[in-house]
Amino acid sequence: MALLLHIETSTAVCSVALGKDGDLLALKETKEGMKHATHLTIFIQNILKENNLTPTDLDGVVISMGPGSYTGLRIGVSTAKGICYGANLPLISINTLQAMTKPLLENKDITSLLTNPEKAYYCPMIDARRMEVYTAFFNSKNELAGDISADIIDENSYSKELSEREIIFFGDGSSKCKEVIKSKNGIFLDNITPSAVGMIELAEIKFQNQEFEDVAYFEPFYLKDFVATTPKKNIFN
Repeated sequence: MALLLHIETSTAVCSVALGKDGDLLALKETKEGMKHATHLTIFIQNILKENNLTPTDLDGVVISMGPGSYTGLRIGVSTAKGICYGANLPLISINTLQAMTKPLLENKDITSLLTNPEKAYYCPMIDARRMEVYTAFFNSKNELAGDISADIIDENSYSKELSEREIIFFGDGSSKCKEVIKSKNGIFLDNITPSAVGMIELAEIKFQNQEFEDVAYFEPFYLKDFVATTPKKNIFN
């Protein structure tokens, strides 16, 4: 039994949820874009205040570990660590792609799209610019069915898997996949984004199993090294 604060900043979505014993108590969320530095602290302060809580009342802090945006992940992790240090709380990390998949497995409107739900794969996709996505396959039990990878999408992507089973593609990276993959076994869902809500049940299990991170040394799962880009010169300068 745990009262946990969940933080999701791996994409353009900034999401904070309060969960107790695996159930949602409160949620603050915006999809305005990469404004985590502006919204995150305010969301956390408000969600605690509205529930008459302080950080010391929590049993732990949960962070979406990635893959995803380098900047977003850094903001989320540094904020989570600060709370853990200040209130002497354990830190729990949840894989972003697994958290995205969790709500879909429990949605009958989505599982009804499948002819063989037990065999199907779920493929969350996070946009990694151009035709690249961060992705993985999960089975109907939300277990990894392969490696988490950064894939460059073309018309032949996942042809073997699609010949064997239905695959549900979703996430902000799936739209580029939809344009080139035409298999009848490919099912594409729009407007599915990461949310702190997807972490709640997964985090409760980890808490009960005492699966905590080392707060001092924990780093997000970037999947790829950060590459800084140089802005183009302004012709008027």
